[in-house]
Amino acid sequence: MKNERIKKLAVIAIFSALAFVLMLIEFSTPVIPSFVKLDFSEIPALLAAFLFGPLEGIAVCLVKNVIHLAITSTGGVGELANFLLGAAFAGTAGLVYRFKHTFWGGFWGCVSGSVAMAMISFPVNLFVTYPFYANLFFKGDMQGIIEMYKALLPSSDTLVKSLLIFNTPFNFVKGLLVSAVVMLCYKRLSVFYKNIGSKKKSAE
Repeated sequence: MKNERIKKLAVIAIFSALAFVLMLIEFSTPVIPSFVKLDFSEIPALLAAFLFGPLEGIAVCLVKNVIHLAITSTGGVGELANFLLGAAFAGTAGLVYRFKHTFWGGFWGCVSGSVAMAMISFPVNLFVTYPFYANLFFKGDMQGIIEMYKALLPSSDTLVKSLLIFNTPFNFVKGLLVSAVVMLCYKRLSVFYKNIGSKKKSAE
């Protein structure tokens, strides 16, 4: 039992480190203003949530952002937002999968997690992230941010419209992309994890 806990903690630590590295690999997309970056650091968190449970997935999200605080350029606001969105995604998906431990349980867990991340992104961006960026880059004037959205779609003339038209679908699609990667490799990872240490025991 003790060895199992150590193995679990070691894997969570590895996932957290991998999530941090993936968090550094971010890029812009042409479908949303360039300051909104896409990364795939939720992949290890979702794997942890499927492998161990929702709390472990949330733990990976927490650890990667705590590590990222050492190089933050947002005073922790970006990390807070990233944690909230990632926790909603991995926590929801892991919870659904825990109660229905099948392929379709994983599938619907991923869809539910993507919906949860998209939904929570709206209030987090509206009340936390964007007010901070407006103060940091536009002297508190939100219009500067809105203009970047209007350059893509003139009708997105308010922050609420911009978030609903761009950010919410963006986060949903991001969740689906992360989910696709996890669904492709989770089964093999699960088998590999279960086999760790078993060969040694059988040899003894």
